[in-house]
Amino acid sequence: MLLGILSPVLAFVLVNGAILYRQALAAADTAYDRSLLASAKSIGELLTVEGDPGAPRLRASLPYAALEPFEADNRSRMFFRVSGFDGELVSGFEDLPAWRGPLPDQRDYAALVHFHDGSFRGEPVRVGVLLQPVSGAVGQGMATIQVAETLELRQTLARQLLVDTLWRQSVLVVLIAVVVVFVVNRATQPVRALSAQIEARPEGDLHPLERTGAPRELWPMIDATNALMARLSQLVEHQKRFVRDAAHQLRTPLAVLKAQQQSALRGDVGPTEALREMGQTVARATELANQMLALAKVEQLRQQGDASALDWSAIVRAVALDLSALIGERRLEFSLVAAQLAVRGHDWALRELTRNLLHNAIRHAPAGGALNLSLRAEGSHAVLTVADDGPGIDADQRARLFQPFASSSPGGSGLGLAICREIVDSLGGSIALDNRVRDGHIAGLDAIVRLPLASASKA
Repeated sequence: MLLGILSPVLAFVLVNGAILYRQALAAADTAYDRSLLASAKSIGELLTVEGDPGAPRLRASLPYAALEPFEADNRSRMFFRVSGFDGELVSGFEDLPAWRGPLPDQRDYAALVHFHDGSFRGEPVRVGVLLQPVSGAVGQGMATIQVAETLELRQTLARQLLVDTLWRQSVLVVLIAVVVVFVVNRATQPVRALSAQIEARPEGDLHPLERTGAPRELWPMIDATNALMARLSQLVEHQKRFVRDAAHQLRTPLAVLKAQQQSALRGDVGPTEALREMGQTVARATELANQMLALAKVEQLRQQGDASALDWSAIVRAVALDLSALIGERRLEFSLVAAQLAVRGHDWALRELTRNLLHNAIRHAPAGGALNLSLRAEGSHAVLTVADDGPGIDADQRARLFQPFASSSPGGSGLGLAICREIVDSLGGSIALDNRVRDGHIAGLDAIVRLPLASASKA
């Protein structure tokens, strides 16, 4: 931050210094040009005209000492040249180039004077040229008076102005740096305190951060950090629960499998019977492991955020086709009515949701009974209904069937409906199990899932 603030300030100081030096030189030229004009006028007052009538000549009898009053100090030197009516040298330094320019404009001074930069004897000089009318008894004409001055004094003055200004600006830059360091350290002290608070936390502590004492500017960051920690806490808790449930649930089928293996070794049952029992145990353990992995996958999909829009009706038809062998095995009167509706979700999640609901209905429906599967639009939601002719559920079962490992029938893992509940919650929908009553008696069970339509969720 300090570098970002001081870089443009230093750039401005450098650019301003260059401009100031040019302006100081221009101001010095303006001031000392008046001295050059005064010296040229003093020389002009000492000029006379002599000669014959009709052939006047300019005469100048003045020593170099006449310019001493106009020299500011011994660091600058002055030179002069007086040219006659025909441009001939009258007095002064012969090697000072004669001026052949146009007639000067009378703008800034009440005289015909022109100033320009030049070079004399290898040194830069400032030259003032004055056209001075001179008259006498024998005639009159226009004398050209040139006065040149070296630039040491002007440059010294410009440099002094520059140094004085840069010194004050340097103090200002240092003051800015000190203020920035102080203000930034003071402003970031709450951030450092918050960082120390987080670093001092023990491993695994995901409790929310307190906003007490923190400046209002840090509240959005604290809230975002707390939201992240809440998601991490939920994920860690889900992983812990998965490991705990897996260890608990897989222990039983493994123990049963070991007991069956030992029984077969002792010869308590025949080899064929032992292999059949062991196969059933392995099948149940495999189904349990697959469903537990499915439950963990739902949480992974939840962390991925928004999903794409999918045609739920195509997934429903595909799942019904996959389970058609089970439907035929139980000789169920199956009907499917599915409107083409798009919802936002992952293909695996929608497929797993539909499969679990339909598989449960097939297992609980009486042989030869009816099984109806429908998908329709209801307002801004797509509604999937799986209706069977089974015995339904009582109130106690309804309250706990969506909990993991809560099964309503022997042989089930108790994870199918829990997976459905997790999937529906991750997609922003709802799921319900309602007994279908006819003539005062339970005539079956309706599993109803409502998910937002893709168009409604996008809006």
